[in-house]
Amino acid sequence: MRRTPTFRKRRSRKPRLFAYLLATFFILAWAHGLGIFSEQIPKQINDTQTQTDAIVVLTGGSERLEVGMNLYESAIGKKLFISGVNKRVQVKNLLPTNAISAERVACCIELGYAATNTTGNGRETANWMTREGFRSLRLVTASYHMPRSLLEFHRAMPGTKILAHPVFPENFHPEQWWRWPGSTRLILVEYHKFLLAHLRSLAYKIAGHITAS
Repeated sequence: MRRTPTFRKRRSRKPRLFAYLLATFFILAWAHGLGIFSEQIPKQINDTQTQTDAIVVLTGGSERLEVGMNLYESAIGKKLFISGVNKRVQVKNLLPTNAISAERVACCIELGYAATNTTGNGRETANWMTREGFRSLRLVTASYHMPRSLLEFHRAMPGTKILAHPVFPENFHPEQWWRWPGSTRLILVEYHKFLLAHLRSLAYKIAGHITAS
């Protein structure tokens, strides 16, 4: 007797097609977001005149501290706060010799030792601003670090006026950054950290709504 031929059912291609479409969507969304993020990196300082209660410098480059000191010397802010300092470092180790009198250092320059990342910078600065009774600050950090810093600072201090004062490192090329491996690496790292900061901020908002309801 002949055996009745059996036919295997073909696997549906729909799940595979859906996976391809989903992957394509995420890749395009990621690339689109990267383009928007790169445009958010400041190319210039928009405000150099407005006075603020404080000047806040985030550690991570010698240019930042130099810019912050120059701003403080120009009396554009009442006090200078340097966030994220190594615990073994003192003010005298950061400032050039005889750059400023000991009285003014004791009065108006303070170091923050608690922060180890940008989220910590925001929290540490918020606590210091509350103690000082300040409501406005000029934020000094690298240009590629500014979008994420502003996001974290606005979340930590929603009622505070924050002016961006970017520093432009010589080895970072914001124009056609994809042609420079070092600049590409910096932007990709910052972009992914920026996305994570956004997701964390969204999670806090959702948790807040759930708690309030």
